[in-house]
Amino acid sequence: MALINADRVRFPNDPWKLVETSHAPGDAGTLETLFALGNGHLGVRGAHWAASDAELPGSFINGLHEIWDIKHAENAYGFARTGQRILYIPDANNFTVIIDGELLSLAESAVLDYRRSVDFATGIYECSIVWQCRSGATVTTVERRAVGFEARGSLGISLEVSADRAVSVDVTSSVINRQDQPVEDHSAHDPRRAGRHAGRVLLPVRMEGGDGSLRLSWEAAESKQRVGIAVDHWTSAGHQPFDTLVDQDDSSVRYVLAVSADEPFRLEKSVSYAVARGALTGRPGVADAEAGEDPAVAAEAGLKPVGDVFAESEAHYRSYWANADIQVGAQPELQQAIRWNLFQLAQATAKAGVAGIPAKGVTGSGYDGHYFWDQEIYLLPYLTYSNPDGARQVLEFRHEMLPDAKIRAKELSVDGALFPWRTINGLEASAYYAAGTAQFHIAAAVAFATNRYVWASGDSEFRAGMGADLLIETARMWASLGFFGKDGLFHVHGVTGPDEYTAVVNDNLYTNVMARFNLRAAAALNHPAVDDAERELWEAAAERIQLPFDEHFQVYSQDNDFMTLEPWDWTTPRSKYPLLLNFHPLVIYRHQVLKQADTVLAMFLQWQEFTAEEKRRAFDFYDPITTGDSTLSACVQGIMAAEVGYRKAALDHFTNAAFIDLDNTHGNTIDGVHIASTGGVWSSLVCGFAGLRDQGPVPFFDPRLPEEWDSLRFHLRLQGRLLLVELDQGALTLTVLDGGELDIDVRGARFTVGSQPVRVPLEPVHVPEPSVFPSGPPTASIPVVRAR
Repeated sequence: MALINADRVRFPNDPWKLVETSHAPGDAGTLETLFALGNGHLGVRGAHWAASDAELPGSFINGLHEIWDIKHAENAYGFARTGQRILYIPDANNFTVIIDGELLSLAESAVLDYRRSVDFATGIYECSIVWQCRSGATVTTVERRAVGFEARGSLGISLEVSADRAVSVDVTSSVINRQDQPVEDHSAHDPRRAGRHAGRVLLPVRMEGGDGSLRLSWEAAESKQRVGIAVDHWTSAGHQPFDTLVDQDDSSVRYVLAVSADEPFRLEKSVSYAVARGALTGRPGVADAEAGEDPAVAAEAGLKPVGDVFAESEAHYRSYWANADIQVGAQPELQQAIRWNLFQLAQATAKAGVAGIPAKGVTGSGYDGHYFWDQEIYLLPYLTYSNPDGARQVLEFRHEMLPDAKIRAKELSVDGALFPWRTINGLEASAYYAAGTAQFHIAAAVAFATNRYVWASGDSEFRAGMGADLLIETARMWASLGFFGKDGLFHVHGVTGPDEYTAVVNDNLYTNVMARFNLRAAAALNHPAVDDAERELWEAAAERIQLPFDEHFQVYSQDNDFMTLEPWDWTTPRSKYPLLLNFHPLVIYRHQVLKQADTVLAMFLQWQEFTAEEKRRAFDFYDPITTGDSTLSACVQGIMAAEVGYRKAALDHFTNAAFIDLDNTHGNTIDGVHIASTGGVWSSLVCGFAGLRDQGPVPFFDPRLPEEWDSLRFHLRLQGRLLLVELDQGALTLTVLDGGELDIDVRGARFTVGSQPVRVPLEPVHVPEPSVFPSGPPTASIPVVRAR
C-alpha cells in the first residue's frame, strides 16, 4: 500500500523536506499524520485549513485525557477498571476563505498550482495554493505553521492572501472543539484505533472574546483536567475584525475587506495552550496551571508573536540536527525517510517534560494516547544517546507511577511494583488482560531502560535514588511472580511476551531472559533497602531461571509449549492480515505464528547471553513465521539479520521499517505516527548497521554496513562525551568531539578514543548458510483422510 514511493512526482525526494506537489483525494487523513507538527507536549495534525479538505483534523496535548469506568461483559477480580483516552483539544488550525463570494476548497474550487511541505530543518509547515476563482481572479493563499519550544504550549499560524486584481476577501479564523462533535466511531473491531465518548466531554469554564482575541477554557467531565487557550490575531495594515464570536464548540474571528493586487492580506494567529491537571488524575509535570486555576490565564501568559514562534522552531532544529542527524551515503531516498523518522522522534519527545511518550506521540489519537513498553525499549535508546535529560525525565515519570504500581502489584498478588501495560494516568487501562496485564515484561523494560540510562550517562545520583527504586521494586515483583519448581529451576508462568499472538504461556523466553537481567541488576546494587537474604534470592532466581530450549531443532523455544503448536496456514491470503482483525484470538493462540519478534528481541537486548550460533538459528527459525503485523517488529528483525550476517534481509527489514508510515504499509497511519517504529529506525542504524551494543564493560561495535551504502555517520552522547561515529565499507572511524577519552571495543579489540580520529579497518562479514527447519506443508494443503 505504497503512498510516498508510489508517486515520486507528487512526493519528490528532498533530503530535508516532505513535499507534496499536487493534491489528490483519498488519502487526506494519512497525510495529516505525515505533515503533523509537535514538540512532545503539543501536537497539531497536518490538516488543510478548510474543513471540507480535512479528514481527521485535530490537536493534542500529551497526557490530557478523559476517564471512564470500563464495563466488562463478565467481570473478575483485578480487571482494569478505569479507561483513559487522550482528548482532542479545541483546535485553532481552521480558516474559511471566501473570495468574491466563492468559498475556496480543494474539493470544489479550481486549483492552478499546489505545493505543501514540512521542513525537517526548521520544523515549519507551509502550504501554497494558487486558485482560479470563478470571478476571474487568480488568488494565492500561503499558510505557515510552527509549534513553540521555549513556550511548549505555543503555536504560530500565518495565512497570506494575495490576488492579481482587486478582490473581496472574507476570512474567518476559528477555534473548534472537535472532541464533542458527532463523528463516526472508527474503533469497532480494531483495538489500535481510538474510540469516542458517548456524552459531552469538555464542559465550558470560560468563554470570552472581543476585538480579535479569544480566552477560552474547558474542564473534562470526569478527569476534571482543564485546558485553556488564548488566541490573538494580527493583520497587515491594521485591519480590524468584522466580528468576534464565542461559543463552547466554535469560536471565531472574521475579517471582511477588499484586497488589491499590490497589497496582500496577511493574518497572523498567535495561539497558546495551557492545562491544569485535576485533583483526581493526571501526573506532575503535565500541568501549566495549578488544579482549580483557570488555565486560560496561564495560556495568555504564554502568547508569543507568530514570528517568535517560527524563530524558536528554527533555532531548536538547528541545534537538534547538529548532533542528531544520521547520514547515509549514496542513498537519497532512504536519507529522506531516515530524516523524516528522526524528525518524528524530535516531535514526540523534545518538550514532553516529565511525562510519558504516547505510542502515536502527539500526532493522532491511535491507541487512545496511551504509554506502553514502547517508550522504554524502542524510544529511550534514542533519547539516552541523543538527549539524556529527556531520557531521565521519562524514567522520572515512571518513578512517579510507583505508588500506583505497588497497589497494582498487590491486586495481582505479587510483591514490589507492577507497571500498567497501557496507561496515561498510572492506572491499568488494558481491558483485555491476556494481551495486556499478562505482559509482565513491562517491568523488565523499565528496569532495562533505567540501567541503560545510568550506564550511558554516568548519572550516579539517579542510580542511587530513583533508579535504585525502579530496579528494586521490579526485581521484587519477579521474585514473587516466579517460583522454584521440582526441577530446581525458577519458572515464570501465566505471562504473555512481546508476541501477542501467543498469550498466557509458561516460561516465555523473552520474559525470563529480561527478568534475569532485572534480578541481576538489582542484586548488584549496594542499597540499604536490600538485605543479604533478598539479594541471594534474586541471584539464585536469575541463575536458575528456565530458558526453554528445543533439543531437536537446537533452537530456544519462545515458551515451554511453542514447539508443540500447530503451524499456521501460510496460504492464508494477505487480505486476512493483520490476523488480529480477522481471526478470534483463540484461533491465533493455538498456532505457531508470531505477531512480532519475541525470542529474537531477547537475543538483541541481552546480546552477551547468547552465542552467535544460537542467534543465527533463532533468527532462521522465527523470521519466516513472523507476520510483521506489529510495527515494532521489522526494525528488530533487521537488527538481528545484520548481526548474524544476512545483509539483504537486514536491509529489507530496515527499509520496511523506514517507510511504515510514509507508505502507510499497515493501513492505520491515519491515527498517528508509529513512534516506536521511528525509534526502531534509529536503533536499526546505530545498533544494526553500526553494531553498537551497550551495558557491557565498554561500548562495543560490530559494524554491518549494507553493500549498497557508501557510508554511515552519526553522533552519540556517551558517558559525558560526544562521540562521532563514521563507517564506510572498509573501516570504522571514532572521534570524541567533546569530553575526555573513551575506551571502546570494536569486534573484540579495545581502543582508546580521544579528540584525534581512530580508524579501525574492518574485515568483510562472513555470510552464513541459513538453517533449514522442516515445518511441513501448510495445514490447508494437507489432504483429509476419511475412514472407509
